[in-house]
Amino acid sequence: MRDFALELEDRKQAGLYRIRRQVTGPQQPSLVAGGKPLLSFCSNDYLGLANHPANMDALRNALPETGLGGASSHLICGHHDAHHRLEQRLADFTGRSSALFFSTGYMANMGVISALAGRGDTVFSDRLNHASIIDGCILSRARIRRYGHGDVAALESMLAETTGHKLVVTDGVFSMDGDVAPLADLARVCRAHDALLVVDDAHGIGVLGPQGRGSVAESGLSEADVPVLIGTLGKAVGTSGAFVAGPALLMDYLVQKARTYIYTTAMPPALASATCASIDLIERDDARREQVLGLVSRFRREASALGYELMDSRTPIQPIMVGDNPTALALSQALEDRGLLVSAIRPPTVPVGEARLRVTFSAGHSREDLDCLLNALSECRHLLQRPDLAI
Repeated sequence: MRDFALELEDRKQAGLYRIRRQVTGPQQPSLVAGGKPLLSFCSNDYLGLANHPANMDALRNALPETGLGGASSHLICGHHDAHHRLEQRLADFTGRSSALFFSTGYMANMGVISALAGRGDTVFSDRLNHASIIDGCILSRARIRRYGHGDVAALESMLAETTGHKLVVTDGVFSMDGDVAPLADLARVCRAHDALLVVDDAHGIGVLGPQGRGSVAESGLSEADVPVLIGTLGKAVGTSGAFVAGPALLMDYLVQKARTYIYTTAMPPALASATCASIDLIERDDARREQVLGLVSRFRREASALGYELMDSRTPIQPIMVGDNPTALALSQALEDRGLLVSAIRPPTVPVGEARLRVTFSAGHSREDLDCLLNALSECRHLLQRPDLAI
């Protein structure tokens, strides 16, 4: 039998051990974690909608009509009309013909990729794609070819030498780097080489593009350009679940083939009603996007002036590159000692030697909140042990 205790100890010694924080109260910038009041800069609630009164009212008001649980899979008796209304709303919001509601983003990626590719096919995946995309590729049993991050020329070369059914899958916004995929160029090479393009816009929906319609919409790409669009609802939308949107024929095919859709209980229908309300807010509230992106712009300017190495991101995901695990943990702890919650991200989530602090912003943050973060970062520069940051 494997020595699980030894493996856990090895992880601790390597600075890779993970712990869960117990949060008390609603998700918002000012929260209580582990019994301590902290100002959080690590949530994916980019628009501050996870605790929005209108969304909570929509959930409460839906409960008498829908009940609480989904009770069954969508293909038995769990497909409530609230789910159906949400799917229609998401199709309209994304400019797609049809949409399908999944329980989680992880399940959406695994179900969609493994349904649309199989033995004898080839899946092309960006090297920095999310774990759920990687696992979906493995589950498909297709041949997997990974191309360098954002390297469209390398992808095109691979596509040109490959025959048979080809699926290209990429994040829209990369969750640990915060950069946006070269979507227009990816769409171009996929058209040229008869490949089906799948974009997971989990971190773009709600934040980027006109009315928050995401990175695909920001790039001006249609359903013909990006036939399969995946998005999650537990990030900027502030609720829970995920969706895939595209041609009605493909959505029907996924109903028949996507195992993570077929063989699971439907999400509570009241959540679907709350999500419709949140989409309504997102469409009409440009001020929230302006607020969060304004904070990002100021943070980049002032954190760079402090000497921190920021990655090339214009999204609410603002990683501070550190390098080694112990230093990343020490910087995260020093910020926590000053009342700030900023997670250290370590391998295997990121490549070895690229540990970082993943700073994320929300429209719920104020200018004063950002002042607190910048002041704390100024006080903690010496922990990076770089000559240009010595104080």
